[in-house]
Amino acid sequence: MALPLANTQAPGVYRLKVGAFEVTVLSDGNLAIDRGLFAGDAAGGDKLLDKAFLPAGPIPTCVNEWLVNTGDKVILVDAGAGSSFAPTLGKMRGNLAVAGVDPQMVDDVVITHMHPDHIPGLLAKDGSMMFPNAVVHVNADEYAFWTSEQNSAKAPDEFKVFFDLAKVAIKPYADAGRMQTLRDGAQFAPGVTAAAAPGHTVGHTMVRVSFGGGELLIWGDIVHCAALQFAEPERAIVFDSDPAMAIANRKKVFDMVASDRLLFAGAHLPFPGVGHAARSGSAYAYVPITHAEHY
Repeated sequence: MALPLANTQAPGVYRLKVGAFEVTVLSDGNLAIDRGLFAGDAAGGDKLLDKAFLPAGPIPTCVNEWLVNTGDKVILVDAGAGSSFAPTLGKMRGNLAVAGVDPQMVDDVVITHMHPDHIPGLLAKDGSMMFPNAVVHVNADEYAFWTSEQNSAKAPDEFKVFFDLAKVAIKPYADAGRMQTLRDGAQFAPGVTAAAAPGHTVGHTMVRVSFGGGELLIWGDIVHCAALQFAEPERAIVFDSDPAMAIANRKKVFDMVASDRLLFAGAHLPFPGVGHAARSGSAYAYVPITHAEHY
């Protein structure tokens, strides 16, 4: 019997239990990142990408967000790109609906950093607050940097849009008194805490979920390409504000998750972007979980 082609992908929603909490990974879509944006030997990078069966040309890159349901609070980590940045992004809104979550149910939104694939989704298409009952939390240094007119004026032309999108997205929450700055160790609910990991941006922040015997490190943008940066952690990306610090913190986080066998989730790991890191000589290998695990 003939069956029409669907021509669509299944919704980007994946759930896992972390102790007594439920974490839902939400896909915002994908981006294509030019290979030349990564530091290091280009020929060696091409070999690593080919070994990972990635196509020639730009690297397909996922953008993921996370919803942490503690039973008492609903905490969203990152808001995606909304409709402001790229046509292949902005899918989190639809995936929230698939997950059965009305944006009005979100109590807190934690922004790992204010890049345009992480913050514009704070706004609905009409420019109003997408999460009207939520408090938005962002690192104090991060907020100061991206809302600074002086920093915007000094930025290269291609990065000025980063400042514009960040300021527009956060302003309604700040104006309504629904924005709070955070520091390392801030707690959003019992067992849900901030962990500083600057370098990619001045205030890049991870979120550690630890409750009821389960643990998950939501590490934001520690990695932008698994095929390159697990094998060669020294490969910075052009978007890093302090490449040396980003590399140092990547190595520190890799060592921690490998030593502690800690489950982690990444914004730019292939959806659902949850797994472990195994040592491989002086480098690491990414070991994603299977969909049969954790529920």
